Amino acid sequence: MNIDSLFDICGAPLSRRTVLRYGVLSTASLLLGRRLGLAAANPSVPFQPKAKAVIQIWLWGGPSHLDTFDPKPGAGYDYCGPLNNPLKTNVAGMEISELMPELGKQADKYSLIRSMTHDSNAHETAAYAVQTGHSAADRLVYPSSGAVVSMYKGYDAGYHGLLPPYIVLTERQGRFSEAGFLGPRYSPFITGGDPARQPFAVQGIVADGVSNKRQAERRELLHNLDTLGHAVGSCPQLTEFAKGEKEAYDMILGPGAEVFDLSKEGDAVRDWYGRNSFGQSCLAARRLVEQGVRFITINYKGWDTHKQNFETMRRKLPEMDKALAALLQDLASRGLLESTIVWCSGEFGRTPKVQWEAPWGGGRGHWGKVFSSLVAGGGFRGGHIVGASDAKGEEVKDRPVSPSDLIGSMYELLGIDPDNPFPHQDNNAVRLTQATQDALKTPGRLREIM
Repeated sequence: MNIDSLFDICGAPLSRRTVLRYGVLSTASLLLGRRLGLAAANPSVPFQPKAKAVIQIWLWGGPSHLDTFDPKPGAGYDYCGPLNNPLKTNVAGMEISELMPELGKQADKYSLIRSMTHDSNAHETAAYAVQTGHSAADRLVYPSSGAVVSMYKGYDAGYHGLLPPYIVLTERQGRFSEAGFLGPRYSPFITGGDPARQPFAVQGIVADGVSNKRQAERRELLHNLDTLGHAVGSCPQLTEFAKGEKEAYDMILGPGAEVFDLSKEGDAVRDWYGRNSFGQSCLAARRLVEQGVRFITINYKGWDTHKQNFETMRRKLPEMDKALAALLQDLASRGLLESTIVWCSGEFGRTPKVQWEAPWGGGRGHWGKVFSSLVAGGGFRGGHIVGASDAKGEEVKDRPVSPSDLIGSMYELLGIDPDNPFPHQDNNAVRLTQATQDALKTPGRLREIM
């Protein structure tokens, strides 16, 4: 809303000076815009929802499936390198990387999909496919699953949480537009900051070097400068702005800020998750689920291992192992895992055969033909393996699973019908997920673990 449009907002003539003297927080304006935006059509939901929220752990760059959830020691050194001693988990017949002992103790809580597949080896198009369930060849720019959940389970479904329904910790995922053709109303709230630092400087909520006392004094000054309300008296529009301002300050000084204050968890819990950005992001995600946030993405970077793959694995896998295992155990102990889907995946796998030659020096390239994903909670049964790759991890051997199959399965567990038409201004027949069975010959959704 610009200044000129405010002149007659309440049916009273206002001077430009009066308007300029009325300070309106940008956060409040954002909240108001979301409340007044047009609601998208909500399709019928024929499924009994089991999940209320999703925590997506996005392994940005694409980790090696052979080095994580689909080890192949029998393929030889040129394929498995020094990671040739897979770990037996607490589920008979399920083995994972030797560098993930804590997840080995929690295998009964999750299932592994070892036959994920699509036809892209480029970060941009692969990330788009895995995040949206649609091929980048389509002329439309589809929204990510987070934006879809934000629409159907967020504001348009009567969501009244103080925090936005779709949050990304801590950096924008990049490579694609999360909201797609749905527009900015369904874009995620990007926290910024580093949850391993104190304070966790969440954008728009916590400002480095600005104390709560100073924030409160700024609010008092804002109210003292507000002559607009006195000039026009009672006005529904200004009442709505005041409501938005209160909600903004509730985020800055009240319950909203407290959610991101991880010091309230105590040292033992923070140490359990790991005192690093990923570990503390997992802890923050659990706190956000407790507050009713519908979709949380942890953008976990650093998996694009063209060079020194095994050095990177020895550094990152223990970090991921500790935090993800703690998250699963913590959610389960609080009774939240049964209603929270945990989805861990990158955009593709890595070349099964190690590239020992220069300049790669033991790296792995991009590999979309087959890769692995982990799913847990929210109606997904734990302790199962879906599909299989061949002996060297180069091709799908059994039960191919497309991104559309996996995302459609999650939608069903959330009570969203993937087969219903998706609201789009130019095409009412747009589907939530792509019918990839025709192209990839997949059996469809993951009924065996739902």
